[in-house]
Amino acid sequence: MTPSFVPETFERVMGCTADELLAWLPRALPEARLQTDAAGQSNLASWPQGRLTLSWQTLPPRRIALLVIPQLAVRFTYEDLSDAERYRVQKRFDLQTHRGGG
Repeated sequence: MTPSFVPETFERVMGCTADELLAWLPRALPEARLQTDAAGQSNLASWPQGRLTLSWQTLPPRRIALLVIPQLAVRFTYEDLSDAERYRVQKRFDLQTHRGGG
């Protein structure tokens, strides 16, 4: 669930691989111009009014009995986007990258 206020910078752990995250970005940020760095460890999403930098680091997988879940520590850095614009972008991102039921 997206909080009603999205700060300019925050971090979260996502249950995915970097390749999965990159595959989701065009659908999660459809209006943005996307640029992934050569090392594949960050992405710049830009709009005329501002930008969002996503940077990530792979964490050890979470193991629950036989279940293994990949983990990615993702840092979100918004620049030049208003509170309302950050909320709109983050809400779409969260809806498009949500997995499973519940």
